[in-house]
Amino acid sequence: MPTATKISFPKGYGTAKKVLAWAEVRARLEEARAYWLATTRPDGAPHVVPVDGLWVDDVWYYGGAPDTVHRRTVSQNPRAVMHLADPLQAVIVEGVVRGERPSPELAQRLANASNTKYTEYGYRNDATAYADVLALFPTSVLAWTAFPNDATRFGFD
Repeated sequence: MPTATKISFPKGYGTAKKVLAWAEVRARLEEARAYWLATTRPDGAPHVVPVDGLWVDDVWYYGGAPDTVHRRTVSQNPRAVMHLADPLQAVIVEGVVRGERPSPELAQRLANASNTKYTEYGYRNDATAYADVLALFPTSVLAWTAFPNDATRFGFD
């Protein structure tokens, strides 16, 4: 479980009074249909792209063709940020991306989750579709639902 602390803001932004429950934030990450991924190109220029993905066991799994910009950028600089779209119900995940080869059991869980979550897209993946995926391992998650009153930082080991 991550540790939760109130976020401190510069003067004028207000003060966090309480922390959110991780279970609530986790549910929002699991239920999200689209995620925004920000990476950095080798020349330092930012790259942002909307992608689908799966939040499972507090790791965000996603894919993309090897020649996509976001895959190329994380292969050179694995630090990335992913966030949900709603700025009033913010969830911002900072972490490190690496290629993963999930166990057969986890790969099947990912396939099942994708087939359920994105059923209207006609996804019918089996476990082999998740034999080699990208995974964002969070270092911190920032979240709020009533800024700044419940602005929370979740720290991961």
